[in-house]
Parts: sequence; structure tokens; C-alpha cells
Amino acid sequence: MTRYIAFNGDADGLCALQQLRLANPGDATLVTGVKRDIRLLERIDAAPGDAVTALDISLDQNRDGLLRLLAAGASVEYFDHHHAGELPAHAGLRAHIDEGPEVCTSILVDRHLGGRHRRWAITAAFGDNLPAVARALAAQAGLDADQAAVLERLGTCLNYNAYGECLADLHFDPAELARHLLPFADPLAFAAQCGAYAALCDGYEEDMAHARRLSPAHEVPGAALLVLPDAPWARRAIGVLANELVRGRPGDAIGLLSPKSGGGFAVSVRVPAHSATGAADFCRGFETGGGRRLAGGINHLADAEVDRFTRSFADCFGGPGLTGPAGRTR
Repeated sequence: MTRYIAFNGDADGLCALQQLRLANPGDATLVTGVKRDIRLLERIDAAPGDAVTALDISLDQNRDGLLRLLAAGASVEYFDHHHAGELPAHAGLRAHIDEGPEVCTSILVDRHLGGRHRRWAITAAFGDNLPAVARALAAQAGLDADQAAVLERLGTCLNYNAYGECLADLHFDPAELARHLLPFADPLAFAAQCGAYAALCDGYEEDMAHARRLSPAHEVPGAALLVLPDAPWARRAIGVLANELVRGRPGDAIGLLSPKSGGGFAVSVRVPAHSATGAADFCRGFETGGGRRLAGGINHLADAEVDRFTRSFADCFGGPGLTGPAGRTR
């Protein structure tokens, strides 16, 4: 029997993976990529009796791959908090799906394991922009303010590392980062002792210094749109920058467009909790779009779709007058 684990390369996917590997040690073939590599089950060729675990990747976007694996005789355990759609009725599938706004995949794994490695779930919650949830869990776990601050920074940096158009954009391949994490049952020890984390922090600080100098290209009451430069640091910073902006502007929807080397844009969207339309619902109006209630994205927004995106973003979340990346008022 071969064991496969497909995981999103961000903080939530990494920390979910870490909890499961600590609880169930053993060899596994890891399948991952940059954060926007969602359809990971397509990469797995399983045989009857093989075991597949999917972490933090939308079931709806992996439906074809999932059905193929189940038909091949593999068992699949699925942990996720993104839009799933209808769950397949199959004896080989064990699904742990919760699309609620106050959970992430690592919290679902934490529930499954009875809190055995909760500090990693807290780290993930911080990285997945659930600071109130993370602080509540940290208090319940008996962590002091300084310890919680370390986990917040660790979660932020792990999440930051996953953003990029390709693995070459990242400081660490997520599979390599997972190998660095594996020896550490306690994320506080990882933060204190692992040189990879120090390198990641240095890269984060340098990239975010650039990002924090950016201003919205276009904004109206209730919505702001930023267009990032075509540079590796900008592609790495997009997710953390989006989270920072939404915390600083909690009543506004935030859209970030990052140019792709082959044309078009990768898009990150964050919306306030009171928004009538969720980020995932909005992004699914565009091909390759998805996400969850408060945070969504579009893996590839074609140049020809940018004006429609800009108009839709303004109509959905703000007032009139938002302009597109070329500065044309719509």
C-alpha cells in the first residue's frame, strides 16, 4: 500500500499535514505546490488499497480526480473548509468538510485528533487570517501573549511562503518546508531552532517592506483595488498583504491583481464579515475562481476579463467609480 498526502502549500495545509504526520508517523508521498495549485489529486496515480489524504484543497475543484481515485480502489480521507459542492456518496471516502467562516483545515484536523497537536492548529489559524479564533485557542491552551505572538508570526510567514506563480518564486518548496517542520512536535521549538524559519522571516520582512509602500490604484467607499507590479516579491507578498489590508480596513472589500508572466492576472479577494456576497461566491463568477466566505481568489484572470472583474467588484462591494488597472473609469 502506498500512502499519498496532497496538501495546499500554505500555512493551513502545512500545519494540517504536520499534525497528521506527528499523530501517524510513516512514509508518505507528498503532493503539493504553490498556494494556487489546487487540483492536486490529478497528480496521483493510485492503485487498489492505496490511501490518499487531501488537505486544504477544494473538493469541488478536485471532483474529477477524487472520483478517479475512488474508482481505482483507493481510500480517500478529505479535510477541507473551502467550497465543496455535493459530496460523492462512496464507501471509500471519509470527508471532514466544514465551510464555516471560523474554521480552517488545521482546526478540522485538530478536532479529528482530539487536540493532540493543537499548537500547530493555532499557528495555522493565525496564518489563515483567523486571529480571534487563534487567540482564543491559544488562551485555552495556556499560551502566554509572547508565545502566541511567536505562533502568529510563524503562521504568517508559512502562509506568505506559499504565494507565487511557480515554485521558483518561493523561498522554499512547500515539500521542503514540510521536511523542516517534521522533527518538531512544538512549533515554538521550530521557530526557535530551525534556520529555515529565520531565512523565511528575513525574506518576509524584505518583501513586505516593498508591499507596504503600495497604495490602492482605485477605490470607492467599501472597496479598494490594488494592482501589484510584475515582480517575484509582489507575487510572494500578495496573500499576506491582502490579509493586512483587510485587518486595517475591516469594513472594505479588498482586491489585489498580480500580473502573470504569460499574461492575465492572479487575483486575491478579501471581504468583510457583513458582506452580503462571500468572496468565494464572487470569485466563482470567473473561471478558475473559488475560495471561502471571507477570502477567495482567481487563479487566472484573462486580460480580456479585467474590465468585467473591475465592474463586478465595484458593483458588488462598493459604489460607482472604481476604475480598472489601466485607469479607465467604468
